[in-house]
Amino acid sequence: MVKFVSLPDWFLGKDVLIESFSFIILFIFSFLAIKNYKVSKNRKLFYLGIGFGLIALAQLAAILTKIVLYYDFGPSQAIGQAIVSSQVLTSVNVFYFTGFFFQRFLTLTGFYMIYRLPRTKKSVFDYILVLYFILISAFITNNVANVFHLTAFLILLMTAGNYHKIYQKNKFFNTQILMIAFGALALGQLLFIFSGVIGGLNVAGSIVGLISYTILLGLIIRIRKYGKKTKPYGHNSGHVGDHSR
Repeated sequence: MVKFVSLPDWFLGKDVLIESFSFIILFIFSFLAIKNYKVSKNRKLFYLGIGFGLIALAQLAAILTKIVLYYDFGPSQAIGQAIVSSQVLTSVNVFYFTGFFFQRFLTLTGFYMIYRLPRTKKSVFDYILVLYFILISAFITNNVANVFHLTAFLILLMTAGNYHKIYQKNKFFNTQILMIAFGALALGQLLFIFSGVIGGLNVAGSIVGLISYTILLGLIIRIRKYGKKTKPYGHNSGHVGDHSR
């Protein structure tokens, strides 16, 4: 096993399991949101599904990258050797850069799409500036990881704040669950930021992320269980925004 990330040796591999669980939850959430969009024609559900879908793809990129970089057996070993000997990718460092760039870029893009959902004022310049900011954050974090985690923390914190404001208006339980989940994800990013100062916080950040996606799993189960009820108590996936449509 080759160590390419700043995690304790005993935790290497376990982070892949956490990310695999997260990928499954995010994929299911994305699928349900898009499925409900086809029924309700609520475009916010569509963008919610796309946002979670991008984050799911980001988790998949991280999983595939780590599997190749961590392990030296079977197909993974063959892929690793092909990468090193390839004329296109001549070093493992390039593969590391490419894999984690897509992971970070897709994560930040997905988080930003979800953050923008409750907001009404949009402009072309807003999207251009944010795309530039996301690209810079994704590129520079191959050397300064805290820039990525700080960017994700700020977006998630503002997202949790948005859902807090929405919950104060609609009092829907699903909105509250999303507020808690995004708040927990923000806390996880904050732990990653300070992991360079206090050892073990990166493991704590991964565990908090696992808890966050477990909360989302509970929301998925709730949606599946109560989604067909007709009374607007905030049970179905349409009740995760600022209105009950």
